[in-house]
Amino acid sequence: MDDLLMLKYEVVLHWIAVGFYILSTIFFAYSVSFRKEKTIKPAMFFTFLGLLFHSAALGLRWWATGHGPYLMKYEILSSNAWVVIVMFLIAALRYTKMRPAGVVVVPLSFLMMTIGLFMNPEIKGLPPSLKGIWLVIHVTFNHLSVGALIIALGASVLYLLKEKKGETEFFKKFPSINVLDAYSYKFVGFGFIFWSITIVAGAIWANQAWGRYWGWDTVEIWSLITWLLYGLYLHSRLFFNWKGRKAAWMLVFCFVLSIFSIYLVPFTVESLHSAYF
Repeated sequence: MDDLLMLKYEVVLHWIAVGFYILSTIFFAYSVSFRKEKTIKPAMFFTFLGLLFHSAALGLRWWATGHGPYLMKYEILSSNAWVVIVMFLIAALRYTKMRPAGVVVVPLSFLMMTIGLFMNPEIKGLPPSLKGIWLVIHVTFNHLSVGALIIALGASVLYLLKEKKGETEFFKKFPSINVLDAYSYKFVGFGFIFWSITIVAGAIWANQAWGRYWGWDTVEIWSLITWLLYGLYLHSRLFFNWKGRKAAWMLVFCFVLSIFSIYLVPFTVESLHSAYF
């Protein structure tokens, strides 16, 4: 099978996955908006179906390129969305009452995929500077950090909804606001650890690729700022007892900054990273 044919199949699989994620989002949104618990199950089902096609698309691309999906914007956005969905499904199985958080997690994931699909999907080989375990670790933990932080955001959104709507019949089925607050804190903790590993692994890779660990590149600066802000969030909760609505809104702000740092800066600002992505 030639590259063009494989690329065609892969893009079709990606769009099918996006379609299922959109259906999932509709069911999640209907459930939360109209307080219909029964639509959570089809939402989860369509999320799982989307993941199957998404996995097939990424697997086909991996086979065609001979490397993991982390070289181009198209690959990075798609693989990042895949990791987020996998982490959400695992979290939803472990904490079943967290499933309504899919109203935040799934649309953000398919939005990443859709943006990626409008970028160049051409198949490229891996340049020598991108070969090595430290880049794989760098990208993997970056994806894991995004997944954990999106789930934390979902928990915070559920917290704000439940606090606003009160103990209605539907929202009684959510975890208590204290539990949602604790989930947010826990997943930000995971995200912060993963982001820390991302920075360290990236520094080691940078030394191998460019001969320096840290060069105050635009992407590096914004990554550090975001890491510090999440550290401030954790510090404020641990030492100043920031909880509840104040912590939830701070997390929303942190997340917006992290999206700016992870996607808008590397993909729009000229930097060393631009040459690779």
